[in-house]
Amino acid sequence: METKPRIGLALGSGSSRGWAHIGIIKALRRNGIEPDVITGCSIGALVGASYATGKLDQLETWSRSLTRLDVVRFFEFNPTLNGFVNKERLHQFLNQYVCTDDCKIEELPKVFSAVTTDLASGTEIWFSKGPLIEAVWASISLPGLFPAIRHKNRWLVDGGLVNPVPISTCRALGADIVIAVNLNGDIAGKHFREVESEPDTTSISDSWMEMISRTVKEYSDSLFANHKQQQDTAPGLFDAIAGSINITQDRITRFRIASDPPDILITPKLMQISPLEFYRAGEAIEEGVAVVEKMLPEIQSVIEAV
Repeated sequence: METKPRIGLALGSGSSRGWAHIGIIKALRRNGIEPDVITGCSIGALVGASYATGKLDQLETWSRSLTRLDVVRFFEFNPTLNGFVNKERLHQFLNQYVCTDDCKIEELPKVFSAVTTDLASGTEIWFSKGPLIEAVWASISLPGLFPAIRHKNRWLVDGGLVNPVPISTCRALGADIVIAVNLNGDIAGKHFREVESEPDTTSISDSWMEMISRTVKEYSDSLFANHKQQQDTAPGLFDAIAGSINITQDRITRFRIASDPPDILITPKLMQISPLEFYRAGEAIEEGVAVVEKMLPEIQSVIEAV
């Protein structure tokens, strides 16, 4: 009896560009390609988990409705400096559009794993069982924005620091064919969106809290920046952090793909979307659909050849 190959989908990290995963999954399913194994890193873990729990349509509707102000509301001033994300609001979002607190990975209808990083050792950690919400939360904990997550005596952060596109995880979980999605293939070296600078009024008498307040204001300003502003100003703190992580993840991804190439590599063109522009979901989703439609003959050929 002929058996169908097990298809694995490795969804990469990429912050707001990760909404493209929604379009990619939709386009694959529309053409009869249903993944049996889903692995995700960071935003890839979030979208992949939403798909596995049957909430992807709700997530798409919500993401397309986001405004810049909605994105800002997910962040709050935190004097402890261990993260700027409003954890209560994030928890509510995850419960409504990804999974409930009692959802277990091993009870999902598809094989699933989320990748995260042990902050102390740099070890790659795979969540393949246990509470799904813990796995997603740990995988999306981008340093500088999210606090590290404590799990079994380890502090965990974004999996993109070690395995931005978890191809190896897909293979280890039994995928015969791996379709990998790299969201950062065209972003290294892109120009930062420029934000108009203010005179440097920092002095020794400035309090620490005042400096932090300016940092938070800088983040807010970066979300509402005018793309036509000066080109000579330095990138803001949050743009610099996100850009640095993007470059690191791009280099790691190139190395890992070269040593363990997927059967199919999907690289949507998302350079125009900055990491924190979550309100541009419509553009990212449509690009995800378009890139799959363009590659469909190749995708079907690879699957049929196995």
